Amino acid sequence: MRQFDVFVFDKDNPNFAQWKPTFEDPALGWFHDSDWNRPLQNIDAEWVVFAHPAITIDRDFLNNLAQVIEGFPMVDAFAPRVKINGHFHGGLLLNKSKGFEPISEKETMRFVAAPNPMVAVFSSRIIQRTGLFDLDLPPEFRLLDYALRMAHAGGKMFNVPYLVAEATDSSPLIDNSLLKQVAPLWEIYYKNLPASMLTAFTLRHPTQLFKFLGLDKDKKHRQFKRDKATALSKLTTEYLKDISL
Repeated sequence: MRQFDVFVFDKDNPNFAQWKPTFEDPALGWFHDSDWNRPLQNIDAEWVVFAHPAITIDRDFLNNLAQVIEGFPMVDAFAPRVKINGHFHGGLLLNKSKGFEPISEKETMRFVAAPNPMVAVFSSRIIQRTGLFDLDLPPEFRLLDYALRMAHAGGKMFNVPYLVAEATDSSPLIDNSLLKQVAPLWEIYYKNLPASMLTAFTLRHPTQLFKFLGLDKDKKHRQFKRDKATALSKLTTEYLKDISL
């Protein structure tokens, strides 16, 4: 069994066919795909790195990751910090009715609700318990949703300041304004969070009231997703507080 698989998700890239792995190693598997779920059928490693093409996954990053994994054996997922233009962008916390907010650049080790949308690391064991990505969501929201669903499956995501991934360009996925899109955030709240938080988010964003009242055609499909995500949930009130502002 390999130590790491690296899934690089790409779409609408004119240079898609020219993509190449950063380096080759028998202990490392590379997957470059526009389908977020197809590589999940081929996991053969203990840990999986999900990365945007702008993220540099090199030996230094994976060596640091191996040390972090060894140092925190009870953690199921990690939110690496992304370094770009001299600044660090770490994991995200839930900001009650507002959505997700990035932690401070000076933040110490802590649990987080979700990773930076450009990179995340999950153990294969928690992936098996969490399932597939929700492809109905825009790409920049899929890891956020997945991290919360992982929490229902009993996993926890940890932010370690010295686990850093370099970004080669200022991809729009790192633009925090994207994380203010109300419609996909509402879907994530509906699927994963308590009714009180969903209600507060809806009252703050009344454009979603129609869906909140169940008056749209997707009501049954949305409820099916929520039931699937929260059935036998292991997400505790204490952990929810840990990953919220």
